[in-house]
Amino acid sequence: MNVLATARKKLSTLSGRPQPRILTVKKAWYLTPNMIRVTFAGPELEGFPEGREGGNCKLMLPDVGESRGAFAARFQGGPAPLRRTYTVRHYRADTQELDIDFVAHGDNGPASRWASHATAGDFLGFMGPSPAKVTSFDADWYLVVADPSALPIAAATLEAMPRDAKGVAVFEITAAEDRQQIDAPEGIDMHWLVHPDPSTPSTQQVDFVQGLDWPEGRVQTCIAGVSVIKWFETDGGLTLRSRRSSGLS
Repeated sequence: MNVLATARKKLSTLSGRPQPRILTVKKAWYLTPNMIRVTFAGPELEGFPEGREGGNCKLMLPDVGESRGAFAARFQGGPAPLRRTYTVRHYRADTQELDIDFVAHGDNGPASRWASHATAGDFLGFMGPSPAKVTSFDADWYLVVADPSALPIAAATLEAMPRDAKGVAVFEITAAEDRQQIDAPEGIDMHWLVHPDPSTPSTQQVDFVQGLDWPEGRVQTCIAGVSVIKWFETDGGLTLRSRRSSGLS
């Protein structure tokens, strides 16, 4: 165990609660026109749990121009950094690299602002990750629905499915160029619906799902996003409603 990991463990023991990792950016780039992927790497990732793709994590954002030392000192007495919830997209234990995807809102949200300006050597605080949201796949058919903010968890869920899984995935994206390569099973029928103004409500995912020829058998769902879709079964089919929150990350 290196010096940083040893110090972090000692602080956790003394405080009685886990201490955040301060992660270092290796590179950041636009995965698509409206999605930024940031790769973190370094000894701070020693001991990071494997198999947590799709799990939640808390990101703590430094102030503009804040030094790493000043940022680290804030965890020992405040003021607490701004926090946002994100999703582990990939972790590569052999190279100690972690990928997290950010929807690109420009400077309209603090996390998007940080990601859009991130370069090698930049840093942030990290807590987590939680276990993956979907770990058991025992259904006859699967339904995955996600808006841009939920693409990381949806993609991780699809990539974890058995290779013989069948179902439908419905993604809402801002532009056609925001389609991503996802290693989904061949039996998953994937649909990309373009909604160019994410700040306005959209019912196209709800309309699409309500128009599906609903199969017999057990159905498992993964439905998530800033535009939260609520659903319930009725008479062998689905009734869905949607609502939108206005927060930007």
